[in-house]
Amino acid sequence: MKFKRFEEMNVWQDARILTKNIYRLTSNTKFRRDFGLKDQIQRSAVSVMSNIAEGYERGTSKEFVHFLNYAKGSVGELRSQLYVAFDLEYFTQNEFDKTYELSISISTQLANFIKYLRKSIK
Repeated sequence: MKFKRFEEMNVWQDARILTKNIYRLTSNTKFRRDFGLKDQIQRSAVSVMSNIAEGYERGTSKEFVHFLNYAKGSVGELRSQLYVAFDLEYFTQNEFDKTYELSISISTQLANFIKYLRKSIK
């Protein structure tokens, strides 16, 4: 399937939802005071959607794969940070589970997209 804009991609749309969720979670009183973790997890979330967009706009499959790999790394970093925040009791088990599952879905979508693009490059 050919996309005319990166906004049409389900993985970018999901990354946008993940980013919104992270900003919502980090706005609670306890989390908001942890400036370092709050800023880092927000940056990780924004990085996922930004790298998908930047890679798409580069115009070549090879560069797109490169940026999708960055996005996949950022979603992994975000998952690790979710554990830290959860262990510090910044949000509930349910909030953790929903955010974690979305991050896993995005990681899987990215892995499959990378695999598809690598095959098309050869």
